[in-house]
Amino acid sequence: MPTTSLAEPGIRIGLAELIDMRHRVREIQLFSRPGQRSPLVGLHHSKLRGRGVDFDQVRVYQAGDDVRNIDWRVTARTQEPHTKLFHEERERPIFILVEQSQRLFFGSGLMFKSVLAAQAAALFGWAALGHNDRIGGLVFGDNEHHEIKPRRSKQSLLQLLNRLAKVNQALHTEATPGTDSLGLALRRAREVLRPGSLAIIICDERSLTAQVEQHLAMLSRHCDLLLMPVSDPLDHALPAAGLLRFAQRSAQLELDTLDANLRQAYRQQAEARIERWELMAQKLRVLLMPLSTQSEMIEQLREYLNAQRPRSAS
Repeated sequence: MPTTSLAEPGIRIGLAELIDMRHRVREIQLFSRPGQRSPLVGLHHSKLRGRGVDFDQVRVYQAGDDVRNIDWRVTARTQEPHTKLFHEERERPIFILVEQSQRLFFGSGLMFKSVLAAQAAALFGWAALGHNDRIGGLVFGDNEHHEIKPRRSKQSLLQLLNRLAKVNQALHTEATPGTDSLGLALRRAREVLRPGSLAIIICDERSLTAQVEQHLAMLSRHCDLLLMPVSDPLDHALPAAGLLRFAQRSAQLELDTLDANLRQAYRQQAEARIERWELMAQKLRVLLMPLSTQSEMIEQLREYLNAQRPRSAS
C-alpha cells in the first residue's frame, strides 16, 4: 500500500524542505558571478556560452556601424549593405528535468534516490533564480510528466517545486514502471528549449539507453547540458548477504549473494554503465556530475567543483 505519511526524512520530501534548499545555495557557487567564474559553467568554454548577445534584426548599413556585423547574405540579395543588430541577453533559460519514478524510490545510503534527485533540482533551481535566469522544468516519472515553462519568477520555481513534492509524495513500490520516461522527457525538451538554454538532467543512472543517447546528442547541438545520473551503493555492488528474495506484485527473484561470480558480474555491469555515461559525456562535450545516496549532496558538488578548478602555478 502507498505510504501517506509526509514526515519521512530521507524517504520522502515535502515542499517545505525543497523551499529550505534556498538557504544552502550560499554554501556553494554553482554559477559565475562578476569576477568569480564557477568551474561548473566554465569547464567547456566552447559549449557553455553563458550570457552574451541575441540577434535582433537586420537593417540598412549606416555610417559608424561595425563592419564585422555586416550580413553578407542580405547584402548580396538586396545589392545594398545591411548590418545585423543585437540586443543584450538578460537572462538564460534553465530547464530542469528531474525524474521521480518507482525505480528511484529506493536507497541504502543517507536517503532514497528520489529524495536526492529532488534536492538537487531544488538547489539548482534556487541558484538559477538568484542568478536572474529564467527557470522552468519537467518532472517526469512512471507514465506521467508535468511541465513548467521557463520564467524569471519565484512563482515559476515554486510551481515546479510544488509539483516535484507532490509526485515524490505519491511514489510507492507497487507502481507500474514506465517505459522510456526519460526519452519522452528529452523529446519534449527538444521541442520547447530555445538555442542557448541550459538543460539540467537529473535521472536514474540505469536509465541510459540507445534512444536516450540519441535524444541527448540532438539536444546538445543547440543547448548546453548538465547530466546528473543518480545512483545508490547497491546499484554498483552486491553485499555477501546470503540468499536474498525480491518480490514485486506477481514477480519474484532470488539471488545467492554468496556467489562470487554473481557479485563480480553485477559489479562489471555497473562499471560498464558508468563508463557508458562518461564516454557519452566526452563525445558530446557536456558536463557529467554523478550523484550518490552514499554521501551528502553539497559535499559531492563541492568535491566536483574543486576538482575542476585550475591549479595555480607554484
